[in-house]
Amino acid sequence: MSDFDPATAAPPPAGLPSSDDRTIALLTHLSGIVLGFIVPLIIWLINKDKPDKSFVTDQAKEALNFQITLLFVYIVGVILTIILIGALINLLAWVACIIFSIVAGLAANKGEAYRYPVAIRLIN
Repeated sequence: MSDFDPATAAPPPAGLPSSDDRTIALLTHLSGIVLGFIVPLIIWLINKDKPDKSFVTDQAKEALNFQITLLFVYIVGVILTIILIGALINLLAWVACIIFSIVAGLAANKGEAYRYPVAIRLIN
């Protein structure tokens, strides 16, 4: 049996996001795989005015920027389907979405602020 008692546990050290914030950030990044930009947008809109949720807000903005970038890539891919390269572009964008979202989710779950390497920063 463990000696850990959550009722008497010390709060996380200053500067580190809480476990709940890390979990929300993880789910925000991973939701982009299935639902696109909808969940990051909702999470960002809910938490943008809460100073104690700065980690969640930052990660939701990052996920939202990446998903908007992917939306642009998907649109270009659909247009270029006429010359048959669009299907390849969309497939590569989908694979990149899965890989980068998982890496971002794991980093956010550790409390690290993740930055996507290929995201247009529209939301600051």
